Amino acid sequence: MASKTLIRNVRPWGREASDVVIENAARRSAAIAAVVPHDPAAAGSHDGVTVVEGRGRLLFPAFSDVHVHLDSTRLGLPFRPHTGSPGVWAMMLNDRENWRSAEVQIGERSAIALERMIARGTTRVRSYAQVDVDCRLERFEAVLAAKERYAHAADVEIIAFPQAGILREDGTEKLLEEAMEAGANVVGGLDPSALDRDPARHLDIVFGLADRYSAPVDIHLHETGTLGAFTTELILERTRALGMQGKVTISHAFQLSSIDDESRGRLIDEMAELDVSLATVAPPPPRHLPLVRLAEAGVRVGLGEDGQRDYWSPYGNADMLDRTWQLSFTQGFRRDELIEHCLAVATMGGASVIDPGARRVLGVGDRPGADLGDPADVVLVDGESPAAAVMDRGHDRTVLHRGRVVADGLAVLSA
Repeated sequence: MASKTLIRNVRPWGREASDVVIENAARRSAAIAAVVPHDPAAAGSHDGVTVVEGRGRLLFPAFSDVHVHLDSTRLGLPFRPHTGSPGVWAMMLNDRENWRSAEVQIGERSAIALERMIARGTTRVRSYAQVDVDCRLERFEAVLAAKERYAHAADVEIIAFPQAGILREDGTEKLLEEAMEAGANVVGGLDPSALDRDPARHLDIVFGLADRYSAPVDIHLHETGTLGAFTTELILERTRALGMQGKVTISHAFQLSSIDDESRGRLIDEMAELDVSLATVAPPPPRHLPLVRLAEAGVRVGLGEDGQRDYWSPYGNADMLDRTWQLSFTQGFRRDELIEHCLAVATMGGASVIDPGARRVLGVGDRPGADLGDPADVVLVDGESPAAAVMDRGHDRTVLHRGRVVADGLAVLSA
């Protein structure tokens, strides 16, 4: 198998037609070794080189879904009318009542969702896996099996996630620790004040496990207003005290859209100082993140799909380009630069949430991830320009993971 890949006639981030050379293909160290003007005369075979024909398509860094629940999807199953009631606890109970009776077992559903994500251009994934006294580690094991099944095509991190809270049901803390022992990568938390009603104890458990397993933290925070701001202050306080800069993510962060400007600015500045990242699923106003303000402050922001046609919501289709459109739409963006910024958030923004050492999005106009030295995870998409690609969401896609083609025409290739 050739260790070099040549992608001919592509437009990195919509720039001029180029030929992109990748070295160390199929290895973790695979990286872009050259980006040169496209040479039409150089067509044909190249000894010892895998050639991928770009056909003038756009080249972007591969998508990074940093907030997905692979263990609750119903993608590929018959459409099911929504039965959930408002509120986190009520939604969780609806999921708990129905997830075992689905037409396909949870392990296969997790794999179906991950395969569809890869086929559409996502090769970096951070997935939640519910851990509680009802499912114990069954759902975690399903996500772990999907991760191992598609290890050739995507890098997946698993969050041990207490969807039912940590303190409401005896035994959850122990199960979280068992999940970390079994290979979970990230310690999850959920609404420490609103759900568990003991934020200090909840966060002590989450950060204690993170310290014990040298793992990052990802906390769902649906809490709004001053309550959400209070919980955020407790998270930031522990981040500082434990030296966990760069290792903490707050997902949703609805509090930032529901507090006054002065309080919002203070929290954003402290997040930037402590390198606390944010993950959004592009909710509608008024719960959307202040994306431009966060970029200006230097806060890492990633995008995710959340559930995919599951027992929480009928939305989601495994396509991060579609979710990028949603992010642009809910932000009210019309200018190309801002739409392209959403693409940067959906690609390298998420990559830097997963790996704080990755290339970051350094402001609204920055387009990292397709230059010399960048990782060889890329997606080729048809479109006139990056903004047009978001609007049109074409299906002519080729996906490369570590410099090897892993999907083409919305189908994943075998290992």
